[in-house]
Amino acid sequence: MAKLNPRYNYVAIPRTTVEGQRLYTTPEGIAVPSVTTVLSATEPEEKKQALQNWKNRVGHERAQQITTEAANRGTRMHTYLEEYVKTGALKPEPGNPFAKPSWHMAQAVIEQGLTRVDELWGVEVPLYFPQTYAGTTDGCGIHQGQEAIIDYKQTNKPKKREWIESYFTQLAAYAEAHNEIHGTNIKKGVILMAVQPQVDRDGLMTGKPEYLEFIVEGQEFEMYRQLWWHRVEQYYKQLI
Repeated sequence: MAKLNPRYNYVAIPRTTVEGQRLYTTPEGIAVPSVTTVLSATEPEEKKQALQNWKNRVGHERAQQITTEAANRGTRMHTYLEEYVKTGALKPEPGNPFAKPSWHMAQAVIEQGLTRVDELWGVEVPLYFPQTYAGTTDGCGIHQGQEAIIDYKQTNKPKKREWIESYFTQLAAYAEAHNEIHGTNIKKGVILMAVQPQVDRDGLMTGKPEYLEFIVEGQEFEMYRQLWWHRVEQYYKQLI
């Protein structure tokens, strides 16, 4: 079981939104962009077009509905996982049928993913790189004996590794910030992902969630670390 072992002093970073951009104010009093803001602002055109094509295909109203439902499901799953890490126990299965998928997804992450996490140093960990960027990761700790950034993800359909390069870049960004502020040497990122279970027309579960795990380390991690700094450079050049 992943035990909570607070090794570092994680300082809360106030968050605000300015002109649609998520910014954080670091302890030095400097407003910096979030990791997701940098990635969104520097997203390749082909990815932007792919998203637009999907919206056009399913219809903008339906696309918004799918996005909102996924966000709500992910928020509930994260809440269950945070409580589990803090208390050592998963809350009882909810009676609300709309909350059940998230509970079962959290259970899958716990039973198949967090069993390989030796310890977590915090939950919803605020991180920043001085004067450059900031963000919040789900967890930092020890995964199978190695320091790692750990993030929980939910998905409507199973993902292939080549589809989630932005997640790996995000992990590298958080690792760089943690290493800079807390003197660690994190060179590993882990995605613990749950695929939503099938539901019927009434929203009732008819299947079980699938669990997927993605690890980035070694030369691949270094590639994403360099890619992250390239995206940061792109972002600040756009502001000039």
